[in-house]
Amino acid sequence: MGRAFEFRKARKMKRWSAMAKTFTRIGKDIVMAVKEGGPNPDTNSRLRAVIQNAKSANMPKDNIERAIKKASDKSTGDFKEVLFEGYAPHGIAILVETATDNNNRTVANIRSYFNKCNGSLGTSGSVEFMFDHSCNFRINPDGIDPEELELEFIDFGVEEVFVDDDGILLYAPFNSFGAIQKELEGRSIEILSSGFERIPQVTKPLGEDQVADVEKLLEMIEEDDDVQNVYHTMKE
Repeated sequence: MGRAFEFRKARKMKRWSAMAKTFTRIGKDIVMAVKEGGPNPDTNSRLRAVIQNAKSANMPKDNIERAIKKASDKSTGDFKEVLFEGYAPHGIAILVETATDNNNRTVANIRSYFNKCNGSLGTSGSVEFMFDHSCNFRINPDGIDPEELELEFIDFGVEEVFVDDDGILLYAPFNSFGAIQKELEGRSIEILSSGFERIPQVTKPLGEDQVADVEKLLEMIEEDDDVQNVYHTMKE
């Protein structure tokens, strides 16, 4: 098992634990997908992927359809994806992915969290290079041999395949997403969910008190309504 497996295992029970916030984040993803490629999932691959994720999170069909309809309204504002980089106490690098309709508000909030917890908000590129930007797909395992699948999808960029209780997971570089999605759909392989993650190249172990310092900052950031994902280099 490689870094992607360990990363996924460590984060599995932490990410999007609150159902209401999960739906809010998916709702923003729907808005951005519709604004980018239109409301028809048959012709909008990004929207298809978001709808798959919504279903995986048990988001009701009515909620999904309502979000698409709302996003199609020209009066509905768009969300801009903004990446923040910085350091928590004890030299832990942090990446924060946000989706915001008010960048000034989001910048002020994120900066305040770092300041309150003795961290520092950095400039663009200051820590992003410490993470590998990857894509992932979770597929239905029925009738599929994971080893054969891995061999067949190497040419499409897949670097890691592993099995857990929820299906088969494929990991690949960020820019391989489109090719893999197209091939899976072309083979009628059911995609349960998909997405992007930033996997730290190296992690740093901390003592119990130090972990608490970093967790305090992470919790403040994750509770912000504009925040979609938070990544760090602290060893879980």
